[in-house]
Amino acid sequence: MKRWIRRLWLGPEFALFFLWEMLLSNLWVAYDTIRPIRYLDPGIVAIPLDLHNDTQITLLSNLITLTPGTIGLDVSDDRKVLYIHAMHVRDAERVRRSIKHGFERRILEITR
Repeated sequence: MKRWIRRLWLGPEFALFFLWEMLLSNLWVAYDTIRPIRYLDPGIVAIPLDLHNDTQITLLSNLITLTPGTIGLDVSDDRKVLYIHAMHVRDAERVRRSIKHGFERRILEITR
């Protein structure tokens, strides 16, 4: 019973987290668009996955794609790596950590 109550709370918490991330991304992309000088540093980042099934991987990829400035590109054949494209990749490890400790961790919490 305790697990069910925890999951009940994680849903709204996850939704608020995603809305916050979307808001920040929208503001960053809007600011970058109106700036006279653009400091884009686009790149493709490989993210090792701890997710185990297609539903979890699809959810992660869709959430990344819905966030402005990033898009899910491909998943490796063994489903262990997700490739994304981001507008600002000055530090690929920072992008990886952000997704793993943000979206991926929360998806694992909700789906376990």
